[in-house]
Amino acid sequence: MTSAPSTVLTGAKVRTLDPARPFATAVAVRDGLVLAVGDAHDVPHWRGPGTEVVDLAGATLTPGLVDAHSHPVWGLELTAGLDLTGVRDLDGLRAALAGAERVDGWVIGWGLDHNAFGGRPVDRALIEETLSGAPALLRLYDGHSALATGAALAAAGITGPRTFAQHAEVVCDASGRPTGHLVEHAACGLVTAVMPRTSYDHRRARLTELLGGMAATGLTGAHVMDLGDGDVPDLLAAVEQEDDLPVRLRLAPWCMPGADRAALDELIRLQGRAGRRWQVAGAKFFMDGTVEGGTAWLEHADCHGQGTEAFWPDPAAYSEAVRTLHEAGVRTATHAIGDAAVRHVLDTVEALGESGRLRHRVEHIETVPDDTIPRFARLGVIASMQPPHTAYTRADHSDEWSRRLGGERAGRAWRCRDLRDAGAFVALGSDWPIADYDVRRVLATGRDPLGAAAAGRPLTGLMALEGCTTHAAVAAGEAEVSGRIAPGLRADLTAFGLDPVEAPADEVAQAPVRLTMTGGQIVHRA
Repeated sequence: MTSAPSTVLTGAKVRTLDPARPFATAVAVRDGLVLAVGDAHDVPHWRGPGTEVVDLAGATLTPGLVDAHSHPVWGLELTAGLDLTGVRDLDGLRAALAGAERVDGWVIGWGLDHNAFGGRPVDRALIEETLSGAPALLRLYDGHSALATGAALAAAGITGPRTFAQHAEVVCDASGRPTGHLVEHAACGLVTAVMPRTSYDHRRARLTELLGGMAATGLTGAHVMDLGDGDVPDLLAAVEQEDDLPVRLRLAPWCMPGADRAALDELIRLQGRAGRRWQVAGAKFFMDGTVEGGTAWLEHADCHGQGTEAFWPDPAAYSEAVRTLHEAGVRTATHAIGDAAVRHVLDTVEALGESGRLRHRVEHIETVPDDTIPRFARLGVIASMQPPHTAYTRADHSDEWSRRLGGERAGRAWRCRDLRDAGAFVALGSDWPIADYDVRRVLATGRDPLGAAAAGRPLTGLMALEGCTTHAAVAAGEAEVSGRIAPGLRADLTAFGLDPVEAPADEVAQAPVRLTMTGGQIVHRA
């Protein structure tokens, strides 16, 4: 070793996930990279006068964990106001709203479970008496829909149905009265455009706090599936003027229906814009919405007769946009929950030929038939899945997601293990703020899926760990620089107080995080 490491981590069970050397007990780090991997007897030879030696006292050291689907900046807006994630029924919702703080006269809430309505249509009449005429916007947990009161609709000038370039809806009753149920981004955006917004300084402070919290759970990176309002690069640059980000961020701006050549060129131009630990890399598409909102694109309608339309009114235009970005070297990620949406994305990548392998990914994949599973591996399409989402369903299929789909399709929920066994790369994430960003819960629910997915086969401990490390690296096109512990790769490392592969899933969900290192810098230490 020609130069001494800045840091040596020793006294650990090191799971490198590197086939050349699967296990070790010590790792040396310098200049943000892994310098050497070895054992205790190597440490005296590595150590220099300025080397910090950290004894991990039997902890298990793994490659740094990555959340393969998150919204840490846009999520700051989505989580503004009253936290409704604990609400289980209408009485609970009304009680929460009765004491809600108002911001410039508005009540803003987030994280409301569709199941709280008990199967009733989502309608402002259910809450308006409680709010005494105040304008309010309550975001439902899926991030794709919201409930607005009459005063909020009036502030946005909404008096009836609207037409959108994407699959979205201002839901109205038989008389044409807006119920307050806003479905998909374009409809919700009519109200968010006129409601109070958090200040730039507040967002900046919350982002710093959020990223620190993510690192404390063991996260060293996140694939960010949005670019917020477009000011996110400036926001991240401002944060980096004060300190390094504790979590690496890869941002994929949205490509929405109606994008013309100029819009695609702008997406291409944005690629590579970067700071020290963030970069714009890729583009995010939507092929459908959500099952609960009736906007998942299904091969057969749901129980309400909904779900037969794509998010892109012209699916061929989506395919052409993907091809244009692919030919420019831009990786894509497509939100596709329903079976028809997933099939169309796979057909689109198949039409790209061999050059499409391992360059494109599908997000969510909540229900797909048997014939779809082997296509992921055959075409080299990465599956990006979020096991914590299973918590919004119930094993007896009495939840809104299952009721809409029916027993057969609900029985095909979140088939992570089937995709792995078929040879596909399966990257795992949280989709924060749709679910908690705690990556330990991602690992745990991958191994012990909940609700409608509980009847399926779980991932092994090793598969779950790979989903947040090696497979996440493949999904980002970074397998040569991250996802394993080996000389020359990024020194992004996570140390747990137990072995996340061998410990029971419920213990992994609460595992002590002894240390998180990003780019050779210790960003969390217990």
